[in-house]
Amino acid sequence: MKFAALWSKLETLAVTAGTWVQPVLLLLVRGWWGWSFFVAGKGKLMNLGQTTAFFTELGLPLPQVNAFLAGAVECGGGLLLLAGLGARLASVPLLATMAVAYATAHRAEAAALFAGEPDKFTEAAPFLFLLASAIVFAFGPGRLSLDAVLGRK
Repeated sequence: MKFAALWSKLETLAVTAGTWVQPVLLLLVRGWWGWSFFVAGKGKLMNLGQTTAFFTELGLPLPQVNAFLAGAVECGGGLLLLAGLGARLASVPLLATMAVAYATAHRAEAAALFAGEPDKFTEAAPFLFLLASAIVFAFGPGRLSLDAVLGRK
């Protein structure tokens, strides 16, 4: 068998395997990070006084309102990600919340990205939340989701 034919067969096999793995991977990403968002948001809402105090230290305007909004977005958006219901739409405010986290609480880590130290950016707490939200936004919730069951794109 010639190299080109072997390469073509291997590529076809990889595409087939990837097609099978994709919905499972998206389910795992949505499940883990949806639940993690929910827990983080619930923690903010259950300890609104502490969250408000932290947001005040960060110099955020209307810290109590922002603390509530951040908790509500993480809690509600996390449940939507977990279920795969309106997941792409839910990922947008989650992405925005993580961008605000980088711009405020993790400013040094965000600056490190542009200073040639990307490891500091990727090691910061919001990174994996941001990445999971971006994955769901870009690829959708997958076939193992309520969106798929309801026939949404």
